[in-house]
Amino acid sequence: MALIFTQRLPRAQEQEADLTLALTAEERTRSRHKFQIPEGQTVFLRLARGTVLYDGDLLRSESDTVLRIVAKPEPVFTVQAPTPLDLLRGAYHLGNRHVPLEITPTCLRLAPDSVLQNMLEQLGMDVTEELHPFQPEAGAYGQQGHHHSHSH
Repeated sequence: MALIFTQRLPRAQEQEADLTLALTAEERTRSRHKFQIPEGQTVFLRLARGTVLYDGDLLRSESDTVLRIVAKPEPVFTVQAPTPLDLLRGAYHLGNRHVPLEITPTCLRLAPDSVLQNMLEQLGMDVTEELHPFQPEAGAYGQQGHHHSHSH
């Protein structure tokens, strides 16, 4: 029997999850999609269009099952710079290209792209390819009241 998840629970609500679903950053933007969980069960997301899910979000199914969303590790570039100003400069140049970007106090993360890697290295950045959960910023118009913090 497939489970249909239609409701995102409030962030402040502490509740145990019955199931867990690990999704990449791109998959967490799919508000209406079918996924398989590791236990082999099929789950359907039927959330409001435009919903972006974040690591730790809880969803409730029509049958009261609670599903925890986990940010799945995926290939990313981690960008570090000699100074905070240099890191800001890198974020500026990536922002000008409308690149989905995760911003932390000490690094930037983005999907691997050799052209962007070359640009960042020419700016003096250290670019490392890693397998890491990726949580790009939603952008000024995409927050929809959802605030998250980075634990880096």
